[in-house]
Amino acid sequence: MSKITVLLADDHILVRNGIKAMLEADEDIIVVGEADNGVQAVQRVHELQPDLTIMDIRMPEMNGLEACETIRKKNENTKVVMLSMHDTEDYVLESLRVGAWGYLLKDTDRVEFIKALKQINNGIRYYSGAVSNILAKQLLGKGANGVRVNEIVDSGGTDVYGLSKREKQILGLVINGKHNKEIADVLEKSIRTIETHRFNIMKKLGVNNAVDMINKAMRENLLQNT
Repeated sequence: MSKITVLLADDHILVRNGIKAMLEADEDIIVVGEADNGVQAVQRVHELQPDLTIMDIRMPEMNGLEACETIRKKNENTKVVMLSMHDTEDYVLESLRVGAWGYLLKDTDRVEFIKALKQINNGIRYYSGAVSNILAKQLLGKGANGVRVNEIVDSGGTDVYGLSKREKQILGLVINGKHNKEIADVLEKSIRTIETHRFNIMKKLGVNNAVDMINKAMRENLLQNT
């Protein structure tokens, strides 16, 4: 099986060296290139076509967010993973907007770091625990009209994807971190019924997993009053 190829983009060489040593200790990963600013990162992605690019947010000439958006607009095949010491809401949401496949904090331990990269390489988005909480909070928080999402979820009706009132209820509970059994208990339904609803939600949204389901719901404000 071919190794996962990675490009490292960070303006601190000590940070790059540390990440490179950590990644290459895993037999499935190889670092094929490095960049110390956003402009160089975009160029190296085009030249090397790595599977993944680990991108620091704060870099000179072009920051990581701008570089990620440029890479996405150029339709490069690499999946960008944002890396930062900051878990601020603005950074997290902007990373999602520009097309990042994941967001990892610089204090992430090796086991989680490697797990995240392999998951992203397989087409499944990944966000550190603290970052996931920000996404859920944003989605469950108040919309521009001041109405809370968990009030809207019970309001009935459908949307462009044809989500029913019950499907919106379940989607809201999934975003709030509830597992199938907990959702079944809350709604007084069987676990199999909840599983069927979740399958139907993902089918309607055109996604294959819960992370992409949550991302799409947030990106398109599916639970906000329209």
